[in-house]
Amino acid sequence: MTTAAVHQAYRFALDPTRTQRGALAAHCGAARFAFNWGLEQVKASMALCEFERCMFGEVRTAPLRWSLAGLRREWNRDKDRVAPWWAQQSKEAYSSGLAGLVAALQNWRSSRDGKRRGTPVEFPPFRKRGHRDSCRFTTGAIHIDGVRHVTLPRIGRLRTSESTEKLGRKVASGTARILSATLCRGADRWFVSFTCSVERAATRSNGHTDTVGIDLGVHNLAALSGGELVPAPKALSCALRALRRSQRVVARRSRGSRRRQRAQLRVARIHRRVANVRRHHLHVLSTRLAKNPGRLVIEDLNLKGMVRTGRGTVAEPGQRVRARSGQNRLLLDAGFGDFRRLLEYKSVWYGSRLLVADRWFPSSKRCSACGAVRSELARAERVFACAACSFRLDRDLNAARNLDWWAAGHDVAASAVETQNARRGAATIRPHAGEGLEEARTGIVPEPAGLTTGGRDQLGLAYVPC
Repeated sequence: MTTAAVHQAYRFALDPTRTQRGALAAHCGAARFAFNWGLEQVKASMALCEFERCMFGEVRTAPLRWSLAGLRREWNRDKDRVAPWWAQQSKEAYSSGLAGLVAALQNWRSSRDGKRRGTPVEFPPFRKRGHRDSCRFTTGAIHIDGVRHVTLPRIGRLRTSESTEKLGRKVASGTARILSATLCRGADRWFVSFTCSVERAATRSNGHTDTVGIDLGVHNLAALSGGELVPAPKALSCALRALRRSQRVVARRSRGSRRRQRAQLRVARIHRRVANVRRHHLHVLSTRLAKNPGRLVIEDLNLKGMVRTGRGTVAEPGQRVRARSGQNRLLLDAGFGDFRRLLEYKSVWYGSRLLVADRWFPSSKRCSACGAVRSELARAERVFACAACSFRLDRDLNAARNLDWWAAGHDVAASAVETQNARRGAATIRPHAGEGLEEARTGIVPEPAGLTTGGRDQLGLAYVPC
């Protein structure tokens, strides 16, 4: 059996001491300082070029290059003056901050020049303390140390809150190689993510020949064409009351006080738990579906259009704005985009095939029994009723069966190389290991990447680690 190297991330929660917490925060602060320093230099260079263009009609001073090598060179020249304490942290901290700045500037330039599709990217702002603190290491002593410890440059040996044995075995056997380690803080907890090059078996088929249509929704996370309804966890909805109360407490606290910081920490903990619950359920369901059926069929949903606000304008105000905002919150809470991303790379890993139905296919309005298509279908109608054949079925199950029917006539194993998407333009799909992912007229397939997950299954589904 052939193998292929894929990029996979392993995320572990850390259990640092008080001294180590200070070191972790110092490295993230160093990355933030380098980012802000580089952004200040870029803004000064842009202002100087604009001044010379207005005064002399031409730019006489060479502008600062927006490359990692150029910013590193300027940082090495100026670091003893602006940051005499720079040697207390690893040089990788400053390099990761500059690398983040280069990526942000390139995204902004590509968006401004029309080379980047989607929502316009704003010019990068200065980073604030406590907001998405992170730091990345690419060189130095980065390895798994035992079952419950990891080692990072300059920080040393850190204890983890969960076992690292799975990744340690792969690294020891040579089937995995650590490429980088990223520190991040969520609320009051620290995490480390190892980006690894992992050798995985190139599975062409998982041995199943059946097809399962998957219809996503807010009442049920997924309706399978076989008749199973997977309930949505609704992580945010369940925590909404506690979140509102905690945010009101924050609003009553004085700015800059310790009590306000503690109240903000309680809000951050609630958001972290919501994200963990949602991620866990999506991983459990996507892993089970990628392993069992031979083909999976989902819809190409226009999520950006589905969650568009209904406020309207001053001249033409929107209607049912509050109800629309509640519906948008449920759609975002379901995590449709993450579910598709997980299915895309897991179908390649486990040998199943993923088909994406056309965005305009009327899966909800079509009768799965006779094929008649209704002109309208209200969102409040939870049961699909066909006027032609008197067929009645749950609307989510009916849509899932229609997706199964669509796959029978659109099995485009050879014709899915060139695809067209109305929003993204023409794109070429590059087959991955095992040739497990096949799309039908839907656009760009992201590179396989993912995170391992753990925990108990609250849906009653069998969880299998990635």
